[in-house]
Amino acid sequence: MVGSKFYSESSALKATNQQPAKTLLGMKRAYAYVLIFFAALVLIAAGLAIGVWSAISPKVPAIDAVTDYRPKIPLRIYTQDNVLIGQFGVEHRDFVPIAKIPAMMKSAVLAIEDTRFYEHGGIDFIRAMGAARANLRGGFRQGASTITMQVARNFFLTNEKTLSRKLTEVALAYKIERSLTKDQILELYMNQIYLGQRSYGFSSAARSYFGKTLDQLSLAETAMLAGLPQNPARTNPVSNPKRAAARQHAILKRLLELGTITQAQYTAALAEPLRVKRDAGQKFDTPAQYVAELARQAVYEQFGEEAYTRGIVVTTTIRAAEQKAAYESVRRNVLAYDGRHGYRGPEARVELPSEPEQRDEAIADALQARRSSDGLLAGVVLAASPSQVRVTLLSGEDVVIKGAGLKFASPGLQPAAREALRITPGAVIRVSKDKAGDWAIVQVPQVEAAFVAIDADTGAYHALVGGFDYNLQKFNHVTQAWRQPGSSIKPFVYSAALEKGYSPSTRILDAPIELPGASEDNPWRPQNDDGVFDGEVTLRQALVKSKNVPTVRVLRAVSVDFAHQYLEHFGFDLARHPRNYTMALGTGAVTPLQLAGAYSVFANGGYRVKPYLIQRIVDGNGSVIAEVPPSQGPQEANRVITARNAFVVDSMLRDVARFGTAAGSAKQLGRTDLAGKTGTTNDAIDGWFAGYAGKVVAVSWMGYDEPRSLGGREFGSTLAMPIWIDYMRVALAKVPPQERTPPDDLVNDGRDWLYPEYADAVETRTIDIAVAPPAAPVDEFQQPLDDAPLEGPSPLEALPNVAPPTPPAQPPQPQPQPPALPPQQPPQAPPPDNSLW
Repeated sequence: MVGSKFYSESSALKATNQQPAKTLLGMKRAYAYVLIFFAALVLIAAGLAIGVWSAISPKVPAIDAVTDYRPKIPLRIYTQDNVLIGQFGVEHRDFVPIAKIPAMMKSAVLAIEDTRFYEHGGIDFIRAMGAARANLRGGFRQGASTITMQVARNFFLTNEKTLSRKLTEVALAYKIERSLTKDQILELYMNQIYLGQRSYGFSSAARSYFGKTLDQLSLAETAMLAGLPQNPARTNPVSNPKRAAARQHAILKRLLELGTITQAQYTAALAEPLRVKRDAGQKFDTPAQYVAELARQAVYEQFGEEAYTRGIVVTTTIRAAEQKAAYESVRRNVLAYDGRHGYRGPEARVELPSEPEQRDEAIADALQARRSSDGLLAGVVLAASPSQVRVTLLSGEDVVIKGAGLKFASPGLQPAAREALRITPGAVIRVSKDKAGDWAIVQVPQVEAAFVAIDADTGAYHALVGGFDYNLQKFNHVTQAWRQPGSSIKPFVYSAALEKGYSPSTRILDAPIELPGASEDNPWRPQNDDGVFDGEVTLRQALVKSKNVPTVRVLRAVSVDFAHQYLEHFGFDLARHPRNYTMALGTGAVTPLQLAGAYSVFANGGYRVKPYLIQRIVDGNGSVIAEVPPSQGPQEANRVITARNAFVVDSMLRDVARFGTAAGSAKQLGRTDLAGKTGTTNDAIDGWFAGYAGKVVAVSWMGYDEPRSLGGREFGSTLAMPIWIDYMRVALAKVPPQERTPPDDLVNDGRDWLYPEYADAVETRTIDIAVAPPAAPVDEFQQPLDDAPLEGPSPLEALPNVAPPTPPAQPPQPQPQPPALPPQQPPQAPPPDNSLW
């Protein structure tokens, strides 16, 4: 029994001891099965990965585009003093090396886009798992793309959400990480990423949104830009300011959490008001669209489509302050002229539905159809009375005009106003805000104007305004508009007369004259603009008073053929000038640029200059493609008239500015060295002023594209000269008056300057005056010229009122028959302009 008991106990103990062993063995077998299962899964996954990689790898593109990065940088046009005035290209981009990108800009981008950028190898698995958990919870969907992955996508892939595209992106990211340093990858990203408003890269975006360079941005502005890559359309501060601000705040908070900024910086940045450019990427601080377009055409002609992608930089000869002054002067004086001639009525009318949503849509459609013009905002009238007008703008803002703001359009607010003039609800009008912030009703002018200023010694452009508004009309009136110059041509006729021995003291008959016209029954009887004949005038007085009849007599005395050929010295196109007596009255055709070049001959002492616009062209690598060498001053090879001729004409043009038709210029500018000439054509169809001082030659013009009278009381002195004066006030602000020394081969006979070889020539003392000169000359009050202001009564006031003498029985020379005055021609484009270099 004892043995049995022992056996039983032993058997039980053995069975008990064997149970853990079996359990352990079972567990080992289970672990083995699990390991085998997971190993199989790993092998399968690896196989799948290898298979997928084998399928994708051949399709992964080469990364030459990032290892040999050639960004598409647009063509940029700058002024002489490095102010951007134009940009041309599909992609607006500045390439900035990583070393020159501000640290805060890099920190802000990394804080929101890829915090562990410098730690991971292209894929941030920690961020990927966090994004996966967040997305599985159904909350805000997060992305896991690193900056390297974004570079891969931006350069090589689309944004389609497919597994193959994502795997290709991962493969490219690893490939890029093996080929480039982290700084090189970040440099690519910050210069390539699209940020809205046609801006690529953060430097371009800084210019577009804030008009600044990267190093000029505040912390708040930096954070705003850093929020754009996620979704440039959604977080655009121009179109979605609220969403942009929310994104900006999130970035600032992240920078605070990372310790990149302090609490004080964070608080200050949140409170900073952002001044985002509403016209981001479209407007430049110095308005010079006509200049930029001329430069663009010149570069495109040489480089074709590559001009817009090679990063070419063009530096023009334009001076930013003078260009801005010219632009503002043209607009101000055109608006002033338009205001003098009355309100023409609304631009259009729109039916206003009673339903608010349809009403807003109708207003938006009507306003979007109107072209924009700087400061002249289109609006739809919601309510109108003689005391108040309420207008809604395209922006949705409602403005109220009252008081002085209604004065210009008051005829359209009267109960008895003509239908075309009436301002009623639904009328589309223009409004403008003055410096005091008050609104006024205005209108877009129909008249055009142009202005150009060049350096008298070199021909370099200082300023160019081709029209009232480039957005309204691209036609460049400076280089393309051929218009009658009127009296502004007269100095060149008088210059020709000097070479025939006549002098400023030559006395000319100012009396009615009848010359053969287009037919025997229709003689030509030129008239003075004021209808007054003074009997006798000197050549100087004839120019100062812009006398037509004496000028025709001078032309007849020197001969039409000689004077016509003489115009070529100044760069005029002889084919565009009539070969008859009407030439003296400016019935030919010139462009403002051509006239400026011609007047520069008088300004610089007799040298012809070729106007040019482009100073230097540099490619994207900083290599100089072309450059105009520094000027060595006027070259004798370019002399076209003698120094004495230029001096004498200059002395007469200075008198025009002091006593004559341009007397307002010297008075307003307070200078003694101003010289110039007004020009007004028949029926005041064109108004001109051409003149110079301080080596700056400038020409202003005003007229209608479809020629018609500017008004019976309008002249070059009221139309064009104010533009010239406003510009010169800026251009000459720091330039002291410059007096001229008479050349040695010129003498003064006590009355005026003359060439010594003609001192005893009786035949050049008078023109068409048959009687002997009186003992006391009629211009006895004319003092010898010494380039000083004249004192006492001007020679024009001192000129006696004498009865017109009888014209000579026989004309001094044969007279070709002048045709009827040629009609004005509408603007037309000349052959391609080659005067940019």
